[in-house]
Amino acid sequence: MKREYQDAGGSSGGGGDMGSCKDKLMAAAAAGEEEEEVDELLAALGYKVRSSDMADVAQKLEQLEMAMGMGGVSAPGAADDGFVSHLATDTVHYNPSDLSSWVESMLSELNAPPPPLPPAPPAPRHASTSSTVTGGGGSGYFDHPAAVDSSSSTYALRPIPSPVVAPADPSADSAREPKRMRTGGGSTSSSSSSSCSLGGGASRGSVVEAAPPATQASAAANAPPVPVVVVDTQEAGIRLVHALLACAEAVQQENFAAAEALVKQIPTLAASQGGAMRKVAAYFGEALARRVYRFRPAPDSSLLDAAFADLLHAHFYESCPYLKFAHFTANQAILEAFAGCRRVHVVDFGIKQGMQWPALLQALALRPGGPPSFRLTGVGPPQPDETDALQQVGWKLAQFAHTIRVDFQYRGLVAATLADLEPFMLQPEGEQDANDEPEVIAVNSVFELHRLLAQPGALEKVLGTVHAVRPKIVTVVEQEANHNFGSFLDRFTESLHYYSTMFDSLEGGSSGQAELSPPAVGGGTDQVMSEVYLGRQICNVVACEGAERTERHETLGQWRGRLGRAGYEPVHLGSNAYKQASTLLALFAGGDGYRVEEKEGCLTLGWHTRPLIATSAWRVAAA
Repeated sequence: MKREYQDAGGSSGGGGDMGSCKDKLMAAAAAGEEEEEVDELLAALGYKVRSSDMADVAQKLEQLEMAMGMGGVSAPGAADDGFVSHLATDTVHYNPSDLSSWVESMLSELNAPPPPLPPAPPAPRHASTSSTVTGGGGSGYFDHPAAVDSSSSTYALRPIPSPVVAPADPSADSAREPKRMRTGGGSTSSSSSSSCSLGGGASRGSVVEAAPPATQASAAANAPPVPVVVVDTQEAGIRLVHALLACAEAVQQENFAAAEALVKQIPTLAASQGGAMRKVAAYFGEALARRVYRFRPAPDSSLLDAAFADLLHAHFYESCPYLKFAHFTANQAILEAFAGCRRVHVVDFGIKQGMQWPALLQALALRPGGPPSFRLTGVGPPQPDETDALQQVGWKLAQFAHTIRVDFQYRGLVAATLADLEPFMLQPEGEQDANDEPEVIAVNSVFELHRLLAQPGALEKVLGTVHAVRPKIVTVVEQEANHNFGSFLDRFTESLHYYSTMFDSLEGGSSGQAELSPPAVGGGTDQVMSEVYLGRQICNVVACEGAERTERHETLGQWRGRLGRAGYEPVHLGSNAYKQASTLLALFAGGDGYRVEEKEGCLTLGWHTRPLIATSAWRVAAA
């Protein structure tokens, strides 16, 4: 759409460049109009529009009305009708089909030395003749000055693909005719508003400008040059991974001078990334810095540390399906093992808040023939303030069992490590009546056994203790990763791949939840706290050694070998557990990227093609 501006003096400060751009626009518009038939009704009103462009014209008129409405608001003290008529009189409209070529010509002219300004011809002036034409390109807007002195500009403009705002130089502003101000009701405002869009209306702009005070102009003229930094995020991402691996290799070679130089580059490179890559790189960079400067993380030794660890665990449970999957698959295996039993006993090697057991209690309560007598033994570490936190968990579970009419008994065992447990601690208390049905025992371990690998012989002792009580089933859930082998560089590389996938799954799950429901404060908190939960594991894997490095994850194949040597044989989880786990995962918001797979009788949960955790079931092998 193009509207001819009849008054020769209607545009102030128009130099040779401005006239050249307008001539190009008019010539291009005239050439296009000759090709297609011009709408006769609009031509009678002074608009030359092709009949095929009527839809685009309607959109431009709507944008014009919006711009005129904004201009009216920004002029306090003036009558609305007068201000709107002022905009209608002094705003120049360009054909949208030619605006792209106009912007390209402006860019080429801004990058080239401009010709000297010719003397302004005498022409009659309106009360207000300031007009700024803006074109939206991405998110940037270009003001339309008569000329810009690129030699004194504080920015070195280059033709780069991303949208860049081109600031006008103060010296060029003083060289051209100053903008005229519209006065109304004692207030001064520069009336300049025109809205245009490129690429089918993908971007819009509306600008209202006022001439800067003399003090601001002088300060801008004396300001030091500001460099323009263009960052290629893909190249920076590759450099970031290389810096992490090179730093890990330097640490392995004990070349701490090179490692220190590399670790200082990681925060800058990580800042150029977005999403999961930036976060996981920050945690690995922190862990490398701790190792380089020998500042190892202290174990949780205070009440605040223990409470914070429990809080992180709870948020991780809520934000992603890994713990839910672990609890559900383990409960399903235990429920099938308890079929037809009247007295059952579960030993939980890491009871924490007891979140796993309400679902099992409810499933037992609905069992045909009534629920069995249920006894739970929860194992947990000692509290720094010597309070009985395990007993508090037991009270909550007892109240829940009472509401669903399940005969429930609970006992808490405080142990600094699972290696301190003895077989008699897991046996039934008191003498058992000969007429009573024997108690069926199940042992459950979720993310606990890998910690025993930091102590030589501890895992073998625990597996021997469990073997002595003859459980009907042992459920084991562990991370599907190998962070307990080879050199430091191998361990670092494996953990970098593993936790990058974990952080990707957190990002993907949170985006899926946002699509289904408006983002809530709690949901964002869950994700952040879950990232901290994983970040503490990263720090332990990378920064710690010896007995302090407790996050010694191993793969399902390695656990199969360890349990087989200890006298256990696998129990097939079955297709029923697989189907129900898949159904549960489908109900989880953002679960499109998660995958449940059955692998040699075990179940794994991963993100896309990478398995991340594995559930397996075992029993004592027949003699």
